[in-house]
Amino acid sequence: MRLVLALTVCALAALPPTAALADGPADELLGQWYTEDDGSKVLIEKRNGKYYGRIIWLDEPLYEKGHEEAGKPKHDRKNRDKSLTKRAIIGLEVLKNFKYDSRDGVWDSGTIYDPDVGKTYKCEITPQKDAEAEGGKSMRVRGYIGFPALGRTTIWYRVPKAEMEKTD
Repeated sequence: MRLVLALTVCALAALPPTAALADGPADELLGQWYTEDDGSKVLIEKRNGKYYGRIIWLDEPLYEKGHEEAGKPKHDRKNRDKSLTKRAIIGLEVLKNFKYDSRDGVWDSGTIYDPDVGKTYKCEITPQKDAEAEGGKSMRVRGYIGFPALGRTTIWYRVPKAEMEKTD
């Protein structure tokens, strides 16, 4: 019996810190995700039992030639709150306050911010198990106003380990 206990403790100690603290299926959301157009990567983290996501990479981080701010880093210029329009897009928190609903297997009660239009929407995230996505994982991200039926869905794909960015 002591040998089994000792082996179990050693096995748990050998796990990476995030694996040892994982909260079952709820924590499948954690990690880096490509947005649908592969134009950005979002890192999803857990704080105080809720899930949050921030942009950590942009395919085109600078404004393009011909734009009035060509060559400068993209910022939250369309935000309706003028005091926030200078925030950099890289580092911007776009997913907030998600809770895992174990009955439905979805993350809900959160919001998604779309910097392309400067608006925040209610949001629901549903995991998908598919062979087509890199690493076999994708998720449906549905932003909506009022009811989920009145919204738009995009598919995000897990970033393969070989392409992961350091974040700290």
